[in-house]
Amino acid sequence: MRSRTIAAAAAFGLLALTGCGAADMTKQSSPYADAHGAKTVTLSVQSWVGAQANAAVAQYLLNHELGYRVDTVQIDEVPAWDALSQGRVDAILEDWGHPEQEQRYVADKKTIAPGGELGVTGHIGWFVPKYFADTNPDVTDWKNLDKYADRLRTAESGGKGQLLDGSPSYVTNDKALVKNLGLDYQVVFSGSEAAQITQIKQFAKEKKPFLTYWYKPQWLFEQVPMTEVKLPAYEEGCDADPEKVACAYPHTPLRKFLNARFADAGGPAAEFLKNFHWTTGDQNEVALMIADQKLSPEQAAERWAKKNESTWRAWLPK
Repeated sequence: MRSRTIAAAAAFGLLALTGCGAADMTKQSSPYADAHGAKTVTLSVQSWVGAQANAAVAQYLLNHELGYRVDTVQIDEVPAWDALSQGRVDAILEDWGHPEQEQRYVADKKTIAPGGELGVTGHIGWFVPKYFADTNPDVTDWKNLDKYADRLRTAESGGKGQLLDGSPSYVTNDKALVKNLGLDYQVVFSGSEAAQITQIKQFAKEKKPFLTYWYKPQWLFEQVPMTEVKLPAYEEGCDADPEKVACAYPHTPLRKFLNARFADAGGPAAEFLKNFHWTTGDQNEVALMIADQKLSPEQAAERWAKKNESTWRAWLPK
C-alpha cells in the first residue's frame, strides 16, 4: 500500500487472505505473462483483500466477457514493479504510490506504462476503536496518546503502548513517526492483514482499547467502527525523508500500471484494464463477500457483476 502495504496464484484460494508467503513470484514468471499472440493475462495481486477484489472482478470479466485465460500471482509491492517491468506480470491494479519505482520504470526505462486511476482513494492512518474514542475523546489527538500508553500496553510492546501494524513488508512510516513525535509507543507487527484483523476483532470482542495502523477502503470498518487519530497535518514533501517523517499519511488516488509492451500490444485485455474504474463502495462490497461472507473470489465477482452490468459494460473495448 502506498508506502504500505496486501491472492494466491490461480484460483485465488483463501490462502490469499493470510498475507505474506502465498506465492513468491520474485524470481518466477507466470506461463501466461507476456504471451505474445495468446489470449492470456497475468495480474499481480497484493495480499490485502481490496486488491484481491479488484483482481477477482477483472479476472471474471476478462474470462467470461472477453474470452481470456487469466493467471494471478501474489508479489510484495516493490518486487511487483520489477516483475511488471520484466514482463513477468502484465498489470498491477492497485498501487498506493511508489515514486522511486515510478521514476525508474515509467519515466526513465519506460518499461511500465500508467494504466489510469482505479477510482478508489486510499488513506493510511492510526485508528482507535470508536467505543474507546467515545469515552476518551482526547485520544484522537496524537498529542494526548502518551496519556493512554499504559492502557494500550501489551506483552509484545515492551512496557510501552502498542501501535499494531500489519506485515513487515508493508512500507510504513510508523517507526519514524513514533520516534520523531517522541511517543511512548512500540510498533508491533502482526505479520499480515489477516492476523491484524484477527487481533482487532479480538480486542473489539473484549471491548479493549487499541491503537492500530489501518487504511481505507477496508471492509472491517463495517464490523469494528474506528476513529482516526489526528497526526500532524500532511504537507507535500513532508514524508520525503523516511527517517524524518513527522506528519500524517496522505490521501492517495490508487492507480493501475501495465507492462509497457502489454499496454501497447495487449489488445482488448489492455484496453479493458485501462478502462477498469470503480468506487470504494464497489470494492468494499466484493471484499466483504470474500473476507466475511466466505464466498470464493470468483463467486463474489460473479455476484457483483450480475448486479452492476451498467458499470462494467463501460469497461469493455468499443
